Amino acid sequence: MNDPLGPLCSIGELARRTGLTVKAIRFYSDRGIVPPTGRSPAGYRLYGADSLARLDLVRTLRELGVGLPDIRKVVARELSLSEVAAAHADALAVQIRTLRLRHAVLTAVARRDSSPEEMDLMHRLARLSEDERRRLIDDFLDSVFAGSAGSGAFVGVRRSFTPELPDNPEPEQIVAWVELAELSQDGEFRAVVRRLVAHVEAEQEGARGGGPRPGLVPAVRELVGPVLAAGIEPGDGAAAPVVEALLAHDVHVLTRLEAVNDPSRERYTELLAVINGWPAPESLAPVLDWAVEAIRTWGKPPAGVGGQAE
Repeated sequence: MNDPLGPLCSIGELARRTGLTVKAIRFYSDRGIVPPTGRSPAGYRLYGADSLARLDLVRTLRELGVGLPDIRKVVARELSLSEVAAAHADALAVQIRTLRLRHAVLTAVARRDSSPEEMDLMHRLARLSEDERRRLIDDFLDSVFAGSAGSGAFVGVRRSFTPELPDNPEPEQIVAWVELAELSQDGEFRAVVRRLVAHVEAEQEGARGGGPRPGLVPAVRELVGPVLAAGIEPGDGAAAPVVEALLAHDVHVLTRLEAVNDPSRERYTELLAVINGWPAPESLAPVLDWAVEAIRTWGKPPAGVGGQAE
């Protein structure tokens, strides 16, 4: 037999040099990935220096998860190493994203002590592709902005209602996405948002016609914030001037504030902030609650307005 340090060596010597088992080397050899360079007089396989290099490459690729068919093409020079690496890097990125989603779902389930049904829903919604998530939300937005989506004024509003779940979401983003997805499919919530959109359209029409100025919510915050901070109750006489100013802003203020003050609207904005990584929104509930109660106490809107729908 040739000197083990010479140009050819036995399969046992090759195993010693590479750290692989004789069985593994024979497996690769039988499949043509690391064929023997020659045979000894007794018929045993002999391997050269290139076999050592091939086995090092094979072991590295296997540890990186590359399959034998691709490894065979690389060593046969049918595919370049860079091509195989790029393809497997892309595949690995998909696997990583899937694993991160699973981790996020399981973490969320553990934190919430979810039921099997909730876990299943969370898993199915989290697994939606970006296109599928987009279609689900577009269906919701199309239904509530019907007739308004083409208006330049509503492009930004619609965008501000759009969740963008990141590729590598945190558990709280998964939980928020699931709740928002459910909320967006709720018929009552859609009706709430449609009313809000209709109110905004009416404000804009009024502004163009010289009527009520737009920006009801900022006006309410500006008028109610100071009296609320001063501890004035909605039923106090000091609340009457604020109500008068609100009604002067818009005689339909009560119905519009009731729509804005719907808890589901505020919950949607909270979930949206979590999903999109935005700062937590300021709660409007305190000023809106105060304004609604004060108007019901002191307001005298025209007949048919009050707490009735327009």
